[in-house]
Amino acid sequence: MAQDHLAASYSDANPLFRLCRHMGWGALVNLGYYTLPTLPAIIGGLAFFQRRLETRSLALLEARPGHRVLDACCGRGHTTARLGAAGCEAVGLDITAQQIEQARTRYGRAPRTTFAVADVTALPKQADGIGADSSFDRVHCLEAAFHLTPAGRRALLAEAFRVLRPGGRFVLVDFTWNTDDPGMIRRLDPHRLVRAAWHIDEFEPLARYLDHAREAGFVVRRTVDWTRPVTGRFVRLGTVLTRLATNRAGRRLLCLRWPGLREFTPLDWQNAVATIDAHQSVGRHSSYTALVLDKPADTEVTQP
Repeated sequence: MAQDHLAASYSDANPLFRLCRHMGWGALVNLGYYTLPTLPAIIGGLAFFQRRLETRSLALLEARPGHRVLDACCGRGHTTARLGAAGCEAVGLDITAQQIEQARTRYGRAPRTTFAVADVTALPKQADGIGADSSFDRVHCLEAAFHLTPAGRRALLAEAFRVLRPGGRFVLVDFTWNTDDPGMIRRLDPHRLVRAAWHIDEFEPLARYLDHAREAGFVVRRTVDWTRPVTGRFVRLGTVLTRLATNRAGRRLLCLRWPGLREFTPLDWQNAVATIDAHQSVGRHSSYTALVLDKPADTEVTQP
């Protein structure tokens, strides 16, 4: 089942996830937001940068206390719980039961926070109000829609529009392809190291994303290009790790800072380096974009 493959992406079956887990991935699993003045904080691990990306995404959402917010593809629930702590009525949904189980274990007692297993591309119409029309003030999806098929991303946009109240907002942060040929990823990833690791088909070209958002009824309020501080610097970090991991002295240095990496065998390091190299190749042709999409209020006219 697709859910099983997706769950494997966020387990040690994925060499890159396994590496990042030892370097700080836990409650959050996004790439992180890196600026030059903050790079020395890498010695403390990746979590600091992941929270910075989460903060920027939520700032675009402009959710206020009392807002009902749907955190689509919520993963392990950190962002959902953060919304609840800010005074929102937050509902975290994920199609992967293992992720929701972790979310409930971590944040099940957080205020104003609930979690459920659901497919955000086809929400149940009558399930505790999760899929009711015009039932949310905000919808948020941070670094998750790339797992969907092109048809799935289009369905996500349609569902988000349906469940939002007039005047509501959808913030969708995702990888985007920077040419009109997303199938190019097959040539850049011939051994499926990237696609198999994250259970993806292809990234959505930005122009097509925006067209489909408008077709769903959204007004595109703004787009924000976070390629340099997110994927650009994450890939550079991967380059440094690759160079260190290709020799014994470098691996010892990495293990000195992150002792959990001592469990890696030479074959594990070989697989991790190959996976990072494949991500670098794909990364040269992809971007990282935040889409701020508003559902028109009753008095507004939807853009064509």
